[in-house]
Formats: sequence, structure tokens, C-alpha cells
Amino acid sequence: MSAPATPARLRAVPGAVARFVRAQPLGGIALTVLTLFVLAGLLAPLVAPYDPLEQFRRDILDGPSARFLLGTDDLGRDVLSRSLHGARTSLLIGVVTTAVSLVLGTTIGVVSGYAGRGVDIVLQRVMDAVQAIPGIVLLLFIAVILGPSVRNTIIALTVVITPSFNRIARGETLRVREERYVEAARATGAGTGRILARHVLPNIVAPVFTLASLIFAGVVIAESALSFLGIGAPPPTPSWGLMLSEGVRYVERAPWLIVVPAVLLSLAVFSLNLLGDALRDHLDPRLQHATFAESRRWWRPRPPARLAPGLARAAEELDATDPTDRRPD
Repeated sequence: MSAPATPARLRAVPGAVARFVRAQPLGGIALTVLTLFVLAGLLAPLVAPYDPLEQFRRDILDGPSARFLLGTDDLGRDVLSRSLHGARTSLLIGVVTTAVSLVLGTTIGVVSGYAGRGVDIVLQRVMDAVQAIPGIVLLLFIAVILGPSVRNTIIALTVVITPSFNRIARGETLRVREERYVEAARATGAGTGRILARHVLPNIVAPVFTLASLIFAGVVIAESALSFLGIGAPPPTPSWGLMLSEGVRYVERAPWLIVVPAVLLSLAVFSLNLLGDALRDHLDPRLQHATFAESRRWWRPRPPARLAPGLARAAEELDATDPTDRRPD
């Protein structure tokens, strides 16, 4: 029974994406921009005009030209090639950190919220201890102790971000475990694993994934900040934050060194935040109802109030009670 279900679900993904784009046009634009960033990072070795580490000694700090579309840096390296490869580094750290933090934080939150009592107390006190330390201080401390590298940057960011997923997952689990369908499953003899997999996890996916889209933007900014401070991805690894750190010394002579990575970073973070808001509106049935109702009402024809006041009042009452505007919560 479960074998044909997986291909069916995979075939349903394009339809779900299409419905999301139609319902949230701004979210669709943000998703398109992020897809372009991901493709640019994955295909960087193929689309980049030069090797990101190749130095052109005769073209140091050259401005944008036909040969170097975005100019060169202080070592004669092509800024466009480094930007494309920098997208790979920054997005890789963002994806891996967010995924690992999501899995760890959600697991801890679900186990803590469903088990309760002693397990909840122990796990939450550990999370509270991590959150008691200012995030930037803990991040810098871990990064300095472990040393600059992509792997250590992921570890440091994961430690700082995991409690955020834990709080959301625990709160939603505490709410879901008291629902009647969970009590019915427990009364029919369903085990803890089955209840968590079939009833709890599917009902906390929406808020967790919405938080993940917002956390992802914060991870990209944090990675850039660590690279800017020299304790993130080590040189000469191309990274947007590292490019900003290296280009700040030449901001007056070669402003493109910081303008290019700053614009790319801002665009990526803006798109991620926009996608997170769109996902929240799309996955929340209450917000979805309000959005669809308003989107349908603005174009609905109205009889002139001066010529037909009774029909105008009836149209307003119809908008207030129209069953087509009602969507199940």
C-alpha cells in the first residue's frame, strides 16, 4: 500500500507549488529568485567565466568591463566568479545549518512536549542554559574555539539556532497532544511512535517550516558576519561575507567590491523573509481565508447604491455571509 504512495506524492509537488504561486504571487517571486541563487551556486563551476582563485596580476582593482563584468578585487580575481561560488558557500552553510537545527530542535521539542515531567524538565533546562547566553557571544566563542572552517561554522550556528526550533516544536506538541484525535488514537491502543508520526508531527510541520524559512535568512546573515570578522569560512574560500571583509579596505577606490556581495546578500535575505511570510499566510487556514475573501471581493460587481439601495445592501450582506468565502480551518 505504501509503495505507490511515494510517486503519487512526488507528482503532487508541482501542483502544490503552482497553487502556492497563484495564492501568493510575492512568495512565487521570492521562490523564483531563491531558485536562481541555488542554481547559480550549483552550476557555478560551469557558468563562472573564471576560476574564483585565479589571479590576474595586470588587472588588479579593475572596474567593470567587457572582460570582467563586475570588476576584479585587490588580488586580480574576478568578482563575478567569486560571487557565484560565494553563493554556493553561503547557501550551503544556510541549508545544512537550518536542516540540522530543524531536525535536532524539532526532535527535542516533540519528545519534551509529549513526554512531559522529568524528561521535559531536563531537556528544557539544557535549552534554557543555551539561550541564557547572548547568541552573538556564544557564536563567537564556539567559532574561536573550533577555528575557522565551513564545518565549524555550521556547528557553531547549529548550537545557537537549535533552541528556536525546540521552543516552537514543544509549544505545538503541548497543544496537539491534548486534541481529541490524539486521545482517540491513544485509547485505541496506538503506541507513542505511531501517535508522534501520524498525528503530532504532521500538525506541527507548518509552523516549523515557516520558522525554518525565516531562520535560514538569519543563518546567511550570521555566516556573513562571521566571515566578515575572519572566523567563518577561511580564505581563499569565496563567501559573500568574506568578500565584504576583504573589500571594505578599498571601499573608496573600488566600491564594487562591497556593492556586489552586499546587494546579493540583501536580495537573498529579502527573498527568504518574503518567502517565509508567504508560507505563513499560505499554511495558516485563518490567514488564508482572509486573503482569499478579500482577493475575490474587490472585483465583484456592485449595483449603484443611489439607483438600487436595496440591492446594494443585499450585496453587502452577501459578502458577509457568502459560503464560497468560507474555507475550513
